[in-house]
Amino acid sequence: MAGHLPSIVFYMNRILITGNMGYVGPGVVYHLRHQFPDAELIGYDMGYFAQCLTGNARLPESRLDRQYFGDVRHLPVELLDGVDGIVHLAAISNDPMGQTYEEVTMEVNHQAGIRLAKLAKQAGVRSFVFASSCSIYGAGGEGAKTETSDLNPLTAYARSKVQSEQDLQPLADESFTVTCLRFATACGWSDRLRLDLVVNDFVAGAVATNNITILSDGSPWRPLIHVQDMARAIEWAIQREAATGGSFLAVNVGSDSWNYQVRELAAAVAESIPGTQVEINTEAAPDKRSYRVDFSLFRQLAPAHQPQRTLADTVSELRDGLQHMGFRDASFRSSELMRLRVISRLRDTGQLTPTLTWATESVLA
Repeated sequence: MAGHLPSIVFYMNRILITGNMGYVGPGVVYHLRHQFPDAELIGYDMGYFAQCLTGNARLPESRLDRQYFGDVRHLPVELLDGVDGIVHLAAISNDPMGQTYEEVTMEVNHQAGIRLAKLAKQAGVRSFVFASSCSIYGAGGEGAKTETSDLNPLTAYARSKVQSEQDLQPLADESFTVTCLRFATACGWSDRLRLDLVVNDFVAGAVATNNITILSDGSPWRPLIHVQDMARAIEWAIQREAATGGSFLAVNVGSDSWNYQVRELAAAVAESIPGTQVEINTEAAPDKRSYRVDFSLFRQLAPAHQPQRTLADTVSELRDGLQHMGFRDASFRSSELMRLRVISRLRDTGQLTPTLTWATESVLA
């Protein structure tokens, strides 16, 4: 995985961010705007979740130089003109959505991403950052997973990430650096908050009802990372030199101290929000998605871009943000703070087709 290639310094004059209007995207845009103030930042997004704003006073896309709306499956090659680096976030983003839309998940997450990478290389883009996932380890057993561990993807989402990594590797060379960031499970506040993530779900339950319901037996392991620390890793990756890790690099991104069992997370949230009770479903079938992850390679390669947030301040931030919104929705798992719920509403109202493309006006009439 490591290489000894000539050092190439990347100057980011123009950066394309796909999927920038999701949960992770707003923080990435904010961070890259701060780190590359003179760069042209371009967003490209389908707009499924454009309206899912949570408590922010400024539209996140206002920090971009340009925002385009479109299907990543058909991204116009003209958008790649003059682009130095691509941050590829666009994806059908979680396991429930992947289960409901398995074929679309593979089209968007895998096939479209590889098409984009090939077009990018042809267009002279120098750096391609792919948002992968530690979920590719699946049923991980007891040992902490390294980048060379066996992969055991259990869902369409995880399979799409594995196949994407496999097909990206042969594209990388001395002129096209590819970095696959295997992110831990995301958490923390965002201008487009999702509650279908374990820590966010637990804080929402504690704020709304003083109750946390664990849908499993609480034993599975999950590595975690704050969305702001994801943005820091992306900043490192987009300007990474091939001499640091090779022209192709797949690396676990997170912190060893953020490997938790689900019941430990619930207890930490309950401690932070007094009066919260924790309910564990002891009758639940075992959740096979359980993995601890070793982040030592990321620590070695990116010492200046290590995660900075703690679980305690993440919980406090989520609590304060939800309370500021006046959040008291006991039925939040059926709300539009759950991504599948948003897609389902758009489908039910005829705005999205079964393949998750926007319907034409004639269909809506």
